[in-house]
Amino acid sequence: MSPISTSAGCSTANAMARATASGAMAKARHGVANLRACSRAGQLAGVGQVTLYRHFPTRADLLAEVYRADVDALVQTADTLLADHDPLTALRQWFDRVAEYAAVKRGVFAALEVGTGKDLAAHSHGPIGDAVTRLIDAGRAAGTIRPDVDARDVIILIGYLSRLEPAEFDGRARRLLGVILDGLRAPG
Repeated sequence: MSPISTSAGCSTANAMARATASGAMAKARHGVANLRACSRAGQLAGVGQVTLYRHFPTRADLLAEVYRADVDALVQTADTLLADHDPLTALRQWFDRVAEYAAVKRGVFAALEVGTGKDLAAHSHGPIGDAVTRLIDAGRAAGTIRPDVDARDVIILIGYLSRLEPAEFDGRARRLLGVILDGLRAPG
């Protein structure tokens, strides 16, 4: 459940969205583990500490909301890419986003308590699986994705990105996603 209540005023919801975005920027700029306090995200967003802490009482709450926003953005990107590109190109570009997401996921889970991390993982599996299904189905319909694979196959394969050592992630993640994409291509 999002820390922002549905009864919150529009300006408060907008402020919290800015705080979430600012938390994401701070996380990207300084690394998740170095996001020391929610107040920095509030400063970046122009939101007072009282308002910020009302919605994100702990650093974990802010990180969790940033993670949820990242999952939602990744899922929405699938439809945008399908609208703008052929299915295979959309899947390749979506895999680029997956590599970015995997780096964020690793950092967020490392910074959060185990229970919170499990809740976030559960939040992401359904929507991400649905996005992969849409991408795979579009590719099958276009004849560019082999007919014998499904979203679960892809999720299992991209899940191995979490096993990469941090030092090798940047150099290896996109290459591995390329290998997966090559394996998904329809023969011929």
